[in-house]
Amino acid sequence: MEEELKCPVCGSLFKDPILLPCSHNVCLACVRNITVQTPEGETPVQSRASGSSDYDYLDMDKMSLYSETDSGYGSYTPCQLKSPNGVRVFPPANHHRHCSLTCPLCHRSVSLDERGLRGFPRNRLLESIETRSNQNSRASAPAGVMCTIVTRVSSGATRPAVPLAKAPLVLPPQAPNREAAAAPGGAASGGGGQLPPATARKPATCVDHEAENFSMYCYSCKAPVCMKCLEEGKHAKHDVKTLPMMWKQHKCQISQALNGVSDKAKDAKEFLVQLKNMLQQIQENGVEFEACLVAQCDSLIEALTRQKAKLLTKVTKEKEYKLKVVRDQISHCTMKLRQTTGMMEFCLEVLKENDPSGFLQISDALIKRVISSQDQWVKGALEPKVGPEFDLTLNTDSLLQTILQLDFCQVESGPSVPPAPLLQLETCCARNNSATLAWRATVAPVSPIEGYILELDDGNGGQYREVYVGKETVCTVDGLHFNSSYNARVKAYNAVGVGPYSKTVVLKTSDVAWFSFDPSTAHRDIVLTNENQTVSCSSYDDRVVLGTAAFSKGIHYWEVRIDRYDNHPDPAFGVARINTMKDMMLGKDDKAWAMYVDNNRSWFMHNNSHTNRAEGGIAKGSTIGVLLDLTKRTLTFYINKKQHGPTSFDNLDGVFVPAVSLNRNVQATLLTGLELPKTTQP
Repeated sequence: MEEELKCPVCGSLFKDPILLPCSHNVCLACVRNITVQTPEGETPVQSRASGSSDYDYLDMDKMSLYSETDSGYGSYTPCQLKSPNGVRVFPPANHHRHCSLTCPLCHRSVSLDERGLRGFPRNRLLESIETRSNQNSRASAPAGVMCTIVTRVSSGATRPAVPLAKAPLVLPPQAPNREAAAAPGGAASGGGGQLPPATARKPATCVDHEAENFSMYCYSCKAPVCMKCLEEGKHAKHDVKTLPMMWKQHKCQISQALNGVSDKAKDAKEFLVQLKNMLQQIQENGVEFEACLVAQCDSLIEALTRQKAKLLTKVTKEKEYKLKVVRDQISHCTMKLRQTTGMMEFCLEVLKENDPSGFLQISDALIKRVISSQDQWVKGALEPKVGPEFDLTLNTDSLLQTILQLDFCQVESGPSVPPAPLLQLETCCARNNSATLAWRATVAPVSPIEGYILELDDGNGGQYREVYVGKETVCTVDGLHFNSSYNARVKAYNAVGVGPYSKTVVLKTSDVAWFSFDPSTAHRDIVLTNENQTVSCSSYDDRVVLGTAAFSKGIHYWEVRIDRYDNHPDPAFGVARINTMKDMMLGKDDKAWAMYVDNNRSWFMHNNSHTNRAEGGIAKGSTIGVLLDLTKRTLTFYINKKQHGPTSFDNLDGVFVPAVSLNRNVQATLLTGLELPKTTQP
């Protein structure tokens, strides 16, 4: 309670406290320090002091500033000086007539009228509480203890003075007190060190009518008033009630409010005990959990160490094998080289022989021996049987990503959303323009998992989109862009809600396209063999077959080789939409862009429009190349690796699939995964 009895300006216990309109209290002497004078006819303006707040211990951003219009209080004016308590005060000024003061706590300001400071009532209740507090403090001091003189300083702190001798406390002689003598029990006799009772306070008088006591309470102004205030003052037309009735009513309200505050204070004490106990529990659990984590990591390290030893054994065996093979080869080659060298030296000595008959006796056998020696050094005999490189590749990517994904799983006691799934990196892969992803649940939630949601970005770091929703834990996504890196993530959901995302995995599609003909979309007269790479037709009419790849960006090149070409048909090659017509030549509808060619010349065709006739045809063994550049949005054709005609089509936009149309007089094989033609390299 001591803080409630201290002035916010000087920091000492209240002395002659006055009550401001904002319900805060200030010492009468301190009121003069927070009063500022403004020029006559000028209204004080609310503002903030430049560079700092006007009260160092208050946050200006949290203050509520009120104007005279909306609050009934005056204006706030910055001050420059500081009181001993650190609060800025206003200096006295001359040549001014109007005054205002600002509450140091709430910053509400009020203008003083002609009564000046007398217009503010004294807080007699606060004075009474302070007096009782001082009396209780003195009465509770035991006799026979060291007496200490306490002096009060301007900051509100206390300091001990010189201690006096230890002696029983004896009250000085007093004049007889009639009221005290009449009290029961002889409390005024001074026996037992008891203090005289406090003098009864005089009834409070009205500020506007000093001769009148407060007798009524103005309900509109929330203040006690006298009868003259009701008869002739500003409260004449206000709603008023008797002072005793409002006194009892407000006491009852405060008591009820205190009961609620008391309950909250009790809860707060219990909560503090709980928090202090939790500190110890956190310390103990933290040490235990750290030990468990270290043990788990040590176990993983131990397993990795064992596996490292096994791998090192394999490397050692491979090294010993290579060393043995090379040593054996060195020994064998050294022996043969020694034999060959000895034979060569012998032959040189034979060549020096001058006796023809003796030379011819051994020359035939020697010639055969030399030729046989040459045959021993056949191709490969002088090549190492093993290389210095080790054909052992240790793939640590999946393990490293798994280690990086190590994290704590949140285990809930009640129903909860599923935890983040774990992507199975050893299974996740990208092939061609398809990506396969697999995942599993890490910890079984209380509520069973109902399904998963798989998301991929656009392959260019853009926004994610849902590509699968269901109960399966493996999904293959087709139709992705080639030469692109996709970020994938998955989350689980149940009846409670959707759980968090898994770690993100990056999958890179192939740089070039590998694909085949698609039997599911081909015309029924189309015949596919050679793992759907070779196409023929059972009809004399042209039929269309599409590829399994779809392109929407990038540069792509493929070829079609003519395996059989009878009776000069005119097959067509190019690209199409997935819903192009399959029972007519490619390019006759508006969903295909093609070049059709015979043995002498070719044409470009789209929407049955024939353009750009070019000389030069095809035969058995010819190759037709198709270059789809979706960066420039163009389509270009090649025959036998050379560009045929101008750029066929431009302004292409959308998704395209490779396409071919032919009849029974043609058989062709699809060639994919090829590099771009040299003349078109970017």
